[in-house]
Amino acid sequence: MTKRSKRIAIAIVGATAFSLAGCREEQVDAAAFPNLQSCLNESLRGGMFTAEDCETSFAQAETLHVESAPRYDSLAVCEEQHGEGACGTEATATQAGSGSIFMPLLAGYLIGNMLGGRAGMSAAQPLYKTSDGRFTNAARSSTFSNNVGSTKLATSQFVRPAATVGTTPMSRATAASRGGFGTSGGGKTGFGG
Repeated sequence: MTKRSKRIAIAIVGATAFSLAGCREEQVDAAAFPNLQSCLNESLRGGMFTAEDCETSFAQAETLHVESAPRYDSLAVCEEQHGEGACGTEATATQAGSGSIFMPLLAGYLIGNMLGGRAGMSAAQPLYKTSDGRFTNAARSSTFSNNVGSTKLATSQFVRPAATVGTTPMSRATAASRGGFGTSGGGKTGFGG
């Protein structure tokens, strides 16, 4: 092989490695909290999020909850998917919805540090209980063993979920055809302490 062809081969190998590295999704620092106060307490102890991040992210998660939480045509179907006592009416959750549509209660929220560092921009997702005692986000893209702790997550975990406001609520047959709310999501992730 000549010197020139060796340089070209090295350049091609380098470009290929760079391209493959570009395909791997960026990971961000993330944490789950069962409520706003637990996040605020963690911020006082010097956690990865400030009190402002906690408040902004919690408000964002509440907004997404109202817009994108799964909706069911009966309390029984909702509780089959999320557990007994883990559901309420749309009217209670949204202050304007129907009393005959049921939604899971907000069981925590997930915050991601989208720009890194303490001055980074945060993004949030609501968390819901699943029937097996785990937790999932509104998009069902991941299932978590806990609603407390921190880990690294892909940025795709913070993509805005599809809106469910005004859509036909899921019946038992619809939920069964989708494999249940919390069972057809992506990978299972655990949070450390």
